[in-house]
Amino acid sequence: MSQREHDLVVVIDFGAQYAQLIARRVREAKVYSEIMPHTASRSEIMARAPKAIILSGGPSSVYEPGAPQLDAALVDGDTPVLGICYGFMAMAQVLGGSVARTGMREYGRTAVNVIDSSTTLLADLPSTVSAWMSHGDEVIAAPPGFRVTATSARATVAAFEDVDRRLAGVQWHPEVLHTEHGQQVLQHFLYDIAGCIPDWTPANIIEESVVAIQQQVGGKHVICGLSGGVDSAVAAALVQRAVGSQLTCVFVDHGLLRKGEAEQVERDYVAATGVDLKVVDASAQFLSALSGVADPEEKRKIIGREFIRTFEAAAREVVGETGEVEFLVQGTLYPDVVESGGGEGAANIKSHHNVGGLPEDLQFQLIEPLRTLFKDEVRAVGAQLGLPPGIVWRHPFPGPGLAIRIIGEVTRERLGVLREADAIARAELTAAGLERDIWQFPVVLLADIRSVGVQGDGRTYGHPIVLRPVTSEDAMTADWGRLPYEVLERISTRITNEVDQVNRVALDITSKPPATIEWE
Repeated sequence: MSQREHDLVVVIDFGAQYAQLIARRVREAKVYSEIMPHTASRSEIMARAPKAIILSGGPSSVYEPGAPQLDAALVDGDTPVLGICYGFMAMAQVLGGSVARTGMREYGRTAVNVIDSSTTLLADLPSTVSAWMSHGDEVIAAPPGFRVTATSARATVAAFEDVDRRLAGVQWHPEVLHTEHGQQVLQHFLYDIAGCIPDWTPANIIEESVVAIQQQVGGKHVICGLSGGVDSAVAAALVQRAVGSQLTCVFVDHGLLRKGEAEQVERDYVAATGVDLKVVDASAQFLSALSGVADPEEKRKIIGREFIRTFEAAAREVVGETGEVEFLVQGTLYPDVVESGGGEGAANIKSHHNVGGLPEDLQFQLIEPLRTLFKDEVRAVGAQLGLPPGIVWRHPFPGPGLAIRIIGEVTRERLGVLREADAIARAELTAAGLERDIWQFPVVLLADIRSVGVQGDGRTYGHPIVLRPVTSEDAMTADWGRLPYEVLERISTRITNEVDQVNRVALDITSKPPATIEWE
């Protein structure tokens, strides 16, 4: 998809944990953004013809040997620039301001005082705002021509701007949710200083994607491995909108899905899109291959291998039915591209969470209609395409499915136990109106553990179920979801009453890090 008709904001990543978040916040302001590494040269950055540039934070001190450097020409030209945290200090330093190690560090929530009522960047903000700080150095003097617009108890210069040169910066992190009025600050820069036009919308994304896909595919046939997850569902729907009957989707039911998911894909997705769907029931094949295996990594390898074999056979059938198939749809997202080095090698097919490393004799050109999008944008596009809410708002679900939520060997009986417990947890979460407040809700069966319980006036020796609700924005970090006690109580009561062999329900309250979201 081409974004050249849209204004582009380039986020320069100085090693910040929040670089992707900055880019997302710009997208939320309906302006297209991309991330580039601080090692990119000025000519490489300007070749993208950015409407504006944002310099991210970073873990380094501007004084450290080997600290990321900022090319002065990047902030002394005609392109509007906003500096954030490290980017703010680097900007001050190269433009003639003063940065010092004063020993006055600020971390976490900090009161910032807006001292200039005529400011453009901080216009309409209260005189004091709570902002998220993370710095050890301090800007003690703004560059010549800049006005200081904010201070804090430990930052002599907490914000500055030179509106005539369209340059500005803040010491705090406006992109994080902990900062009050952070999105407002970013929008003041984007709209009022940089003059960006807010036209990056789901409708525009769809329109441009359809044109790009049609140009790429022509009259050839396309295949897509549909998992039922958000990414593959939206990617397939976009391609379906573009080429119609030239697309065949293959849905491999490996028998490791949650209750009702296979039926949802076959019924709701086809009804919403009219896609040609080939369903392969391979549950017996996968269960047989997993027999006797308890090691989580071995489970993943087996599932990946069997998926490849199954998809390969189905793909060959599609080729036999339709003639030559040249294109394969993949649900690559923008974070995948960034984390793979900004796109270098990003065309490689990912692990079995999507299609898997397909055999070399199955050569496809990739169609990746979502590779410029973040997850929230994918959901918005899915909704715009008319996909059912149950698919658009489906929680992320691992490719290996329930197999890695069973601690121990995977058997048909254990899958049945977990499937019922998981269905109850999801139903109660939805009934409480909390489904969209939780990023992911793994329900885990400790199949190799039994504990004593009392049910029906008798002692039982059943399995524990662990509930793992988490909140997150990108799954890179996560916190445990603070579900109301009454919701947890209903889930626990229903599971122990309705699910055989379960007599105990536990709650996992560990963040990520140190734990991962999934148990295996």
